[in-house]
Amino acid sequence: MAMTMKLNIVSAEKEIFSNLAEMVVVPGTQGDLGILPQHTQLLSSLKAGEVIITDQGGEKESIYISGGILEVQPHVVTILSDTAMRASDLDEASAQQAKERAENILGEQESEINFAKAEAQLAEAVVQLKMIEKMRKQQSGH
Repeated sequence: MAMTMKLNIVSAEKEIFSNLAEMVVVPGTQGDLGILPQHTQLLSSLKAGEVIITDQGGEKESIYISGGILEVQPHVVTILSDTAMRASDLDEASAQQAKERAENILGEQESEINFAKAEAQLAEAVVQLKMIEKMRKQQSGH
């Protein structure tokens, strides 16, 4: 039996995932991080992207996060994010609308604050759309 660690993924609204995992890959701000059981302690910021969990049986699950904080302890990994949702719960129409709204704001460039917020929203929407496309390909067997 493979070694495991406790993995908790929590959003501002609720706990999304709390179970044992063999491995987790997270979107760090400096690049993806792969965490295995007994990883050295670590605290890192995360960007919007896909968290890939390998569970006890070797099955993979994807969870979208809007960024956040990663805390690694010897036997527990915690991801705190404003928004986190299972890839299967992502809504393509909403993500597409958010992408278009952000692109419109970026086109206007009224102020630096709106510009920075729109860039962040655009990045989140693009990640969601990429995850939806990836799920489609996996489901169709391509």
